[in-house]
Amino acid sequence: MKVRVDVMLKPGVLDPQGEAVRHALGNLGFEGVEKVRQGKVIELDVAEGTSEAQIKDMCEKLLANTVIENYSIQVL
Repeated sequence: MKVRVDVMLKPGVLDPQGEAVRHALGNLGFEGVEKVRQGKVIELDVAEGTSEAQIKDMCEKLLANTVIENYSIQVL
């Protein structure tokens, strides 16, 4: 079973990587980009029968820093 976990910084948390991307886009001539938030996508192949609670536990313990990041889980 394939699972996709999207991890993004919480609103209000500074995103230096996103700001660097926004600045670089401007330098490349792409005007009008006012804000960039950068996150990560993690795709997992897990055994059939793996529960959403187990996947949530993976996120809470390793895949996301829940102090500064939000995550969402999607079964593909």
